[in-house]
Amino acid sequence: MAADTFTTRLKTALVGDAGARFVYLNNFEVERAWARGEPRLPGTGLSFALATVNRMEEVGVLLAEDVDAVVLKAPVDPGYAAYLESLGLAAGARLVADQPDPDRCVTADALASPRLLAQLRALADGRTYLLPLGVSPDEERLAEAVGLPLAAPSAAVCKRVNGKIFSRELVDAAGLTPVPGAVCRTLDELAAALDTHLTRGNRVVVKESLGVSGRGMVVLDDPGRGERLLRMLTRRGGTGAVSVVVERWLEKEADLNYQFILDRSGQVRFETVKTALTANGVHRGHLFPPPLRPDQITRLAEAAEVIGKALAGEGYFGLVGVDAILAVDGTLYPCLEINARFNMATYQNRVAERYVTAGRYALATAFELRPGRAHSFDEVRTALGGLLYESGPAARGTGVLINNFATLNAALLAGREPYGRIYAICIGADAEDVQRLRTAAESALQRMVAQP
Repeated sequence: MAADTFTTRLKTALVGDAGARFVYLNNFEVERAWARGEPRLPGTGLSFALATVNRMEEVGVLLAEDVDAVVLKAPVDPGYAAYLESLGLAAGARLVADQPDPDRCVTADALASPRLLAQLRALADGRTYLLPLGVSPDEERLAEAVGLPLAAPSAAVCKRVNGKIFSRELVDAAGLTPVPGAVCRTLDELAAALDTHLTRGNRVVVKESLGVSGRGMVVLDDPGRGERLLRMLTRRGGTGAVSVVVERWLEKEADLNYQFILDRSGQVRFETVKTALTANGVHRGHLFPPPLRPDQITRLAEAAEVIGKALAGEGYFGLVGVDAILAVDGTLYPCLEINARFNMATYQNRVAERYVTAGRYALATAFELRPGRAHSFDEVRTALGGLLYESGPAARGTGVLINNFATLNAALLAGREPYGRIYAICIGADAEDVQRLRTAAESALQRMVAQP
């Protein structure tokens, strides 16, 4: 009988076979594909360097068990691969694109790789499934090209349930506590929503339904700015259609993210809840366990049941991540946004099962660095020294576990501005301990990239 782990629960829920082989395809920012042809807000198309975002796919190696495989844009640094293997992570096969393009997501690279396509076709055995982070028409084309079924719903279903408009309307229909706001599909509806909610002393956020990572979002702090936004949209012409939600800006005690697995029969398995760390609407990491009372966690689990039932009614099954807010006045808003796909928290689950045990805290974070040259993982290991999380009989059980290395050098290797990230999970005794670990690791890594 298979062990009860996050990956076996996921396989059982999605394909009814805990021993199935999953081929993980970690197509970060699938929202770009879902948003093709959708109306946009002015000035919201700028993004973090594509070359770096696209190399976030490397984090998918953390999900792979021995039987599984992961599709990658480039080979894993040998030192980093050895490090992960020493932790009992990254156990599966790694399938690499033939000629990766830094500006293409991993799915597009795979579709343009004859050798990789042949490798994927050779895996078809009736118990092997392709599992993307999220499904767009591109992933459907790849699945068809290699003869591997998707362990996920159709692209049309995934796009529909991932819109912020869908989330907002679900909250209203289900009677969950809503953030004050409105759904807007026309300029007239947007004008009315701003007139109602953008009063003096209040701020509102206007969000594209399919925006991602802080893009497709405009914060307005006075009625004049709202009027300017409406004028810009009117001058753009067209049909006057928009696809946004308007929400009043709330003073928060905490941003939260919880995950559950929805199986094909509509059953919900509540998995995790974490404090989500954000800045200007952009995800910056997670802290867990969260500082919540048991009754508050129960309320989130109850909301998951409600949301899961609605998603099942739309034909969705799979992993679901939900953003929630605990306001400073104690009000819990259990559904700000539904992400019916993998998110960064998903890739922390196997690490947490093994290493964030009772009495431990974890801070999932990113170190933002400007390397003047490419660095190997062995250099990172040397720079961190005793701060690096290690396993084995002599291990302390605390430290900084690197969970994505490729994003450090991605932009530099693509000939772009040398701005990179190292993603890590700081594991310590308490919330203060993990913050101290992060501060010390940041200093060590900054010293490393400052060297010629």
